[in-house]
Amino acid sequence: MVEGAKSRVRWFLVLWLFILSAVAYLDRINLSIAGSFIAAEFHLTNVQLGSLTSAFLLGYAFFQTLGGWLADRLGSRRVLAIGVVWWGIFTSLTAAVPPGIISAVLVLAAARFLLGAGEAVLFPASNQFVSRWIPWQERGRANGLIFAGVGIGAGATPFLITYIMTHYGWRWSFWLSAVIGLAVGAIWYLFARNTPEEHPKVSPPELEFIQAGRTVRPSTYSHTAEESNQGSVVAGDRIPWMNILSSKNVWAVTLAYFCFGYIAWIFFTWFFIYLAKVRGLNLKASASYTTLLFLTMAACSPLGGAISDKLTKLYGKRAGRCGIAVFALVLTAVFLLFGSQVQSAGLASIVLAGGAGALYLSQSSFWSVTADIASGSSGSVSGFMNMGNQFGGALTASLTPFLASRFGWTTSFFVAAGLSVLGALAWLFVDPERGLAPEP
Repeated sequence: MVEGAKSRVRWFLVLWLFILSAVAYLDRINLSIAGSFIAAEFHLTNVQLGSLTSAFLLGYAFFQTLGGWLADRLGSRRVLAIGVVWWGIFTSLTAAVPPGIISAVLVLAAARFLLGAGEAVLFPASNQFVSRWIPWQERGRANGLIFAGVGIGAGATPFLITYIMTHYGWRWSFWLSAVIGLAVGAIWYLFARNTPEEHPKVSPPELEFIQAGRTVRPSTYSHTAEESNQGSVVAGDRIPWMNILSSKNVWAVTLAYFCFGYIAWIFFTWFFIYLAKVRGLNLKASASYTTLLFLTMAACSPLGGAISDKLTKLYGKRAGRCGIAVFALVLTAVFLLFGSQVQSAGLASIVLAGGAGALYLSQSSFWSVTADIASGSSGSVSGFMNMGNQFGGALTASLTPFLASRFGWTTSFFVAAGLSVLGALAWLFVDPERGLAPEP
């Protein structure tokens, strides 16, 4: 490296978080693609199949805050590496359940719950990384890129899992997912560090640039190996839980993310099955349209982040963070209402994919705001927010098939559209310029 040149280590690590995000969603979405095969082998109803997704999301939700708390104290490097090992184990155990086992649905649900608990650390730890490595003016793009991995991982899943299922059986798709995750996690642990101060490849100009735009106080960073082993954040920069739980900002963004999660998990859990069983598309066509939907998410997530950063620089954080989120959620509602009414299966699939893309225009705003306002407790606050998201997902996993069976799929999409509007309204109460007060 030329002396004085600005390195780009932070973006290499953001890219690797993008890959981790993609692998995590490969582990999650394989259930929805393999769902028909699993249901046939274990004699499960759609409601029972939905309960497996609910079990995953409940485990994922309940351990969000704990995962964020651990990341705040141990750092993103170690916490993410442990999480990857954990979810690799329980992805494999899902495939290891024998077909003749008694109470198969309970055993599968337990495995999915524990998988969710392991994956819970991913995005709170990623946000902890963002608060320490990414200056505020780049956080929209960084979060947008990280969450583009959701669309790429979910988009690659239908073809990859379908191919493996048809050639080797659904169990091999789970085992392959576990192996890929372990490999990616090992590389993360080798190259990542908790803070830029600790990384030997970060140049002085890059470090100076990061420090100038960071919202965590400089005193929170460890400068010795001993301090690094103890954690990178000192107590003085942590936010007391009383301040977190009494914050209007935190509750408003959590409500909005609950609505986001409800809508997103309709796409993650039921879209493939909806196209195949309700719209009458064959396996290949369903996989193609499902992939289109997830690729739309992948494209719109970094696009929304880039727009958010640009508007933030021009007009401030309220316009840049909140404005794009309100617009995106209202647009999502429009797509959901229109897509549910279209008669053509192909056109309906495209319109609903547009709704998923519109939804993901708002994704980076949620995580950028929590990194901006939470200082040394960004992992804990974003974990609490993401817990709300997963409760929304757990609700849709079971409520959507119930509403569809009683009132039709149009009603299910109408309910999702209503929650999208509610999420937009919640964003109107978020003030990203008002940070949470740390401990004195």
